[in-house]
Amino acid sequence: MPESKILVVGPSWAGDMVMAQSLFITLKKAQPDCQIDVLAPAWSFPLLDRMPEVRNAIAMPLSHGQFGLLDRIKLGKSLRANNYQQAIVLPNSWKSALIPYFANIPIRTGYIGECRWGLLNDARKLDKTLLTMTVQRFVALGLPNNPNCVGRVSDSVTRPIEADDAKNVGLRSANPTYASGLLPPEYPIPKLVINQNQQEVVIDKFKLNANCVGRVSDSVNRHLDADNHSSTKILALCPGAEYGPAKRWPASYYAEVAQHKINLGWQVWLFGSDKDKDAAAQINSAVSGACLDFTGRTSLDEAVDLMSLVDVVVSNDSGLMHVAAALDKKTIALYGSSDPNFTPPLNTKAEVITLNLECSPCFKRECPLGHTRCLTDIKPQQVLDSIELNS
Repeated sequence: MPESKILVVGPSWAGDMVMAQSLFITLKKAQPDCQIDVLAPAWSFPLLDRMPEVRNAIAMPLSHGQFGLLDRIKLGKSLRANNYQQAIVLPNSWKSALIPYFANIPIRTGYIGECRWGLLNDARKLDKTLLTMTVQRFVALGLPNNPNCVGRVSDSVTRPIEADDAKNVGLRSANPTYASGLLPPEYPIPKLVINQNQQEVVIDKFKLNANCVGRVSDSVNRHLDADNHSSTKILALCPGAEYGPAKRWPASYYAEVAQHKINLGWQVWLFGSDKDKDAAAQINSAVSGACLDFTGRTSLDEAVDLMSLVDVVVSNDSGLMHVAAALDKKTIALYGSSDPNFTPPLNTKAEVITLNLECSPCFKRECPLGHTRCLTDIKPQQVLDSIELNS
C-alpha cells in the first residue's frame, strides 16, 4: 500500500500550532507510514522542526489576513507534483481552503467555516458543544467523518485525558454530559523534541554556565563545566500576550514573584518578543536588574531551547505558555479575558489560575469594565504558592 501523503494547512498563532501537534501525532498513530507536510507561516518553522511527526514545513507566502488570490493559485498548482491524498485545513477562513483546492488534492477536510462548500469535499459541521477545546477540534479532523469515531476514539490516540487530569488541563468537568450522548475525542499531549546540539549552541551564544542552568543532559553539563555543576533552579516568566492587555498579568506582580524567588537563590529568566520589552524592563528594574532578560533578544528557536533549560514557567495565556507545556515544564498559566476550557496548557504538570468572574471570559483585548479584576485580583502570593506546590 503506498504511503499516504497529507498536507495540513496550519494555524497562524504559536499556541494553536503547538496544539496542532496533537493532530499530527493522531495521524501518525492511525497511519504510521503517512507523510505529513504542514503549510504554515515561516515564523512557525522552529516549532514544526521540533515535531518529529512533520516531514516538511512549507512556507505560506502570505501574511495573516492577506488574501492574495493569485499567489494562492500559484502555490496550489506548484503543490500538485507532491501528489497529496488528503489536505486537512485547520483555519476556518474561506481563503485558507483555496490552496488545497488548486492543488487538486482529492480529499479536502475541514470545518464548513466560512461557507466552504466545494472548496472542501469533506466539509464537517463543528459541534461546539461537543468539541469545546481547540485541540479536540483539531484532532477530530484527523478522524473518520462519522459520530462513532468522533465520540469514541480508537487506539490510534495514545493518551486520553483522565479524571485526575481534568483540573490541570482546564476542563470544567471530568465526566461532562453531552446532549448527543457522545464524548469528545481523546487526544495525545504535544511534545516538542529538543536537539541537544542546538541547545548547546544557544548556551554558548548567551554565555550561560552551569551556575545558571538547572536540569540539562549530562553531555550539556560536560560541555558547560564538568567541575561546576549546580542545582540552581530557574524560573521563567512570560509577561506578554499577543492579543492585548486583558490577557496580561501586571508586571509589578511578576516582579514580586521574581524578587521572592531570587531571595531564595533561584535564577529568573524573562521571555518574550520586542513587544514585551517594556514589561520585562519594569520587572527587571524592580529587582535591581537581577533577572536575565531575553525579551526581544532571541529568535523563536532560541527561546524554545532556552525554555527547555528552566524548571518552572509562569505565563499569561500566550504562545510561550503552550511551548512551556509542550516542553513538559511545570507551568503556572494565568487566565483573564480568555477561557482555560478552550485553550488550556496541555500538560498534567500545568496549573491554571483563573478567578471565574461573572464577566469572564470576555475575549476582549481591553477590559470593557475598565478594571481587569480577572487578573489584578490574582495576587502574587497565590502564584508563589502554586510554584511551591509544583516544585
